[in-house]
Amino acid sequence: MKILVIEDDREAAGFLKKAFAEVGHTADIASDGEVGFALADSGSYDVFVVDRMLPRRDGLSVIAELRARGNTTPALILSALGEVDDRVTGLRAGGDDYLTKPYAFSELLARVEVLKRRSGSKDVETVYRVGDLELDRLAHSVRRGGQEITLQPREFRLLEYLMRHAGQVVTRTMLLENVWDYHFDPQTNVIDVHISRLRGKIEKGFDKPLLHTVRGAGYVLRDE
Repeated sequence: MKILVIEDDREAAGFLKKAFAEVGHTADIASDGEVGFALADSGSYDVFVVDRMLPRRDGLSVIAELRARGNTTPALILSALGEVDDRVTGLRAGGDDYLTKPYAFSELLARVEVLKRRSGSKDVETVYRVGDLELDRLAHSVRRGGQEITLQPREFRLLEYLMRHAGQVVTRTMLLENVWDYHFDPQTNVIDVHISRLRGKIEKGFDKPLLHTVRGAGYVLRDE
């Protein structure tokens, strides 16, 4: 499954990302409601896991607006508010399930799996393509124009994230949260270094660039 976790508690979000990965699922992380809404609205996910209390925009309004736009991806609401009225409010806002904190990951996972089965969601993509660039998650391989490209594990994760969000501007914060798991200070140049290395590997010797820098915003992978 491909899961979007909208959670402002970095420790909790990091735990969920790693726990989902251990059972074979991919989780993107958004640390506030605005970023979460943008990812949910433009991405393709099997399930949303949404904290109710979020900075910039609360979880219920995120879900309500997604529903208003026709997004039917199932959403599991996480909240410390566990009274009947709280659960009813969450479900009426468009949530499909409601889990009160603290929770056991085994229960959260079971609920997420049930939501996916009910929705009949398609399996997560295993091959991504942007122009003549192709990444195969299962084979762990990258090719451009039929030529194999060797990437280091972090470079592969970086490219996979960029390809999953092809055509969208990806910010440094999004990369730190979803590729580096918060292990680095936002002011570090680690992203610039890896972007430079990745750009060299996927563009050197080829006719046109695919990885573009959007000044003051981030990066975008697209075929122009």
